[in-house]
Amino acid sequence: MSVKEVTIDNFETEVINSTLPVLADFYAEWCGPCKMLRPSLDAIAEDRDDVKVAAINIDENPELADEFDISSIPCVILFKNGAEADRSIGLKPREALEEMLG
Repeated sequence: MSVKEVTIDNFETEVINSTLPVLADFYAEWCGPCKMLRPSLDAIAEDRDDVKVAAINIDENPELADEFDISSIPCVILFKNGAEADRSIGLKPREALEEMLG
């Protein structure tokens, strides 16, 4: 699977109603650490079929950034059964993201 770009229009379908856990990356195009995090997210999306990886551009979807109180990016939120289960703020290695998944 690849990283799925998610917007306000498909957030409920792709994240809240997902049958799989979702690692949702809140990012911005201008954010250097966000760009450095992306290869780890791409690798998780490619290597694992038990999780969905979503990318949410906060500049294009400010409502979602507000709803989930995103004040620093990159911010990765793990959603399970439609609810926030864990949160990681800042650039972290792939291993730290994998630990969130259990």
